[in-house]
Amino acid sequence: MTTTDAKRPVHFHWRFIGLVAAGGVLGALARYGLGLVIPAPGAWPLPTLIINLTGALALGALLEGLSRRGPDVGSRRVLRLALGTGFLGAYTTYSTLALDAVHLFAAGAAPAAAGYLLASLLGGAAATTAGIWLGAWQHRRAQ
Repeated sequence: MTTTDAKRPVHFHWRFIGLVAAGGVLGALARYGLGLVIPAPGAWPLPTLIINLTGALALGALLEGLSRRGPDVGSRRVLRLALGTGFLGAYTTYSTLALDAVHLFAAGAAPAAAGYLLASLLGGAAATTAGIWLGAWQHRRAQ
């Protein structure tokens, strides 16, 4: 990397843009595949909930683990961009969460919609916290 390249923000480097895009393609495919195999009982959006909660857990663990290993440079930056921003950014789907909630409300299932939103938002916060705890635990265990 040249001195000029090093001074440019990360989002202006084609290599990093490519990493995020490649991770995003794989994350979207993983989300789509899981959405096909996880049942949605009574049209309740269980697949989206499971995908978002597992993504929040994984992102918390990934970012905590990377941050404990040092500054955001080199392979840590590559992993953060490819797996965190790219894969997990496309794997999780909060726009679908909102759409699913709207569909539940429109179908007259307000309690189910409220439960879904509560499970998604509070569950996401809990999953992220658990992921951070797991990342910290793994770091302590490795030392």
